[in-house]
Amino acid sequence: MIRRALSLLCLLLCLAGCQRETQVEKANRDKILIVGNSTDPKSLDPHLVTGVIESNIIRALLEGLVADDPKTDNAYPPGAATSWEHNPEFTEWTFHLRHDGQWSDGTPLTAHDFVFAYHRLLHPDLAGPYAEMLYFLKNAEAFNRGEITDFDQVGAKAIDDHTLHISLKEPVPFLPDITRHYTWFPIPRHVVLRFSKNGNTISDRFTPWSDAGNLVGNGPFILKEWRFNDKIETAKNPRYWNAANVKLNGVRFVPVENFYTETRGFLAGQLHATYQLPPPLVDKLKAEHPEFVRQEPYIATDFIRINTTRPVLDQPKVRMALSKAIDRKLLCDHILQGNTPCGTITPDMGDYQPDHIVSYDPQGAKDLLAEAGFPDGKGFPRFKILMSSSGSRGTVEALQAMWKQTLGVMIDVQPMDWGSYISSQQKLDFDISLAAWTGDYLDPSTFLLMWTKDNGNNNTGWHSEEYENLLAEAAHQSNPAQRLALFKQAERLFMEAQPVLPISFRGRNYLLRPEVKNWHPLLLDNHPWGALSLEP
Repeated sequence: MIRRALSLLCLLLCLAGCQRETQVEKANRDKILIVGNSTDPKSLDPHLVTGVIESNIIRALLEGLVADDPKTDNAYPPGAATSWEHNPEFTEWTFHLRHDGQWSDGTPLTAHDFVFAYHRLLHPDLAGPYAEMLYFLKNAEAFNRGEITDFDQVGAKAIDDHTLHISLKEPVPFLPDITRHYTWFPIPRHVVLRFSKNGNTISDRFTPWSDAGNLVGNGPFILKEWRFNDKIETAKNPRYWNAANVKLNGVRFVPVENFYTETRGFLAGQLHATYQLPPPLVDKLKAEHPEFVRQEPYIATDFIRINTTRPVLDQPKVRMALSKAIDRKLLCDHILQGNTPCGTITPDMGDYQPDHIVSYDPQGAKDLLAEAGFPDGKGFPRFKILMSSSGSRGTVEALQAMWKQTLGVMIDVQPMDWGSYISSQQKLDFDISLAAWTGDYLDPSTFLLMWTKDNGNNNTGWHSEEYENLLAEAAHQSNPAQRLALFKQAERLFMEAQPVLPISFRGRNYLLRPEVKNWHPLLLDNHPWGALSLEP
């Protein structure tokens, strides 16, 4: 009997010792932060992408002139530059780079790397989809459009290895904020050219320079491994200028397109943070796990993008009818919990408070569609609404029902993976798409400049000379109140045309484990990975 009891005790001890620890428990010991990141990035080349998914990873690998602050959006700690100054008109800026800055392979980081990066992104042959972010530079737009061919005429000059001079086409008092966007980051000239097709071409697309094993960065982490549909693994960069204060050994970005699956993975101990908490689960998780749920303000807007080059959809009355048929409050109450119904594209930002132009008006929607020649939807083409595979299916199904019930219009769903979804919009190969935009900096121009002609993020086929003239006038306005008034006038014009149908201003709903420290609410959600720590 004693022998049998001892055998049973040994078995129980063995089973207890063999209990597998969760991924989070192991990561806590290894100081590896695991975050959900929705889907695989299209690329890690900062000049070929436009999305938040890519930005999250790029910000771990590269750093701009000015760094992000972990506690507030309005602080500007030094990054690759230690200090900067400007003229009274905010049109001439000088950034002083740190002398100990270097790439992760030990090559010195210089002002020439920034100039090279701006030259590459603006090069017409590269066709960078986000080149417009550099249009603040003097002559940048003309160079990007091929109107001038001498890059020396563009307002970016390396005075010496550690001094970068920026000349702007207009006053930009918020330039330090803009330089925190990845389009303003440096890239390693010596690596990019090495992997170009003939060893010296600046504008080759999708070369291996940004692959794991090749990518050289100046950020707090280096790219260690990229397994498609599995993970992107980064490791601490020992050559980062502030490496002594980086407490994490790495950040692991996990692509989970289904946010319900992501939530289950988080609760099973597979993630420290999720990309998004599905709105229908917010109340349930707040009741069962309030210690994990985070609900925070966010500078982002959900909307519907219209391809205005399509027949029928090229009519403003049709677009406005579709917009007036959307019950935004119903969507936010039952599907997009945490979001706020909106009738314009730009969220309130300080003194900027745009007019809300559209609202739910079923009869007005019917009247407009009838005036456009489609009473009760008769003869209206059967269009498709494009959505990414990680998008809100509930939102699309609700929109289908609203348009059918109010207008008699049938819309089919067209889901695509993230890369195809982005490409289809950029090629105008779609009818209608479910979309969103997150501000790149805290100024209304981040929501308004993208709707100009040939802008890589417009993707509607719509443009207006009057709209662009108002934006240009605002850009050269030195009086802040008058500048915002011009923006407001431009936004009204844009919303009356409805090339996009606004739905809601986003709230940020996600899950975060309490052992993640120095993570604070940020309007832009740009948490500096190098400032975080894990303290179980």
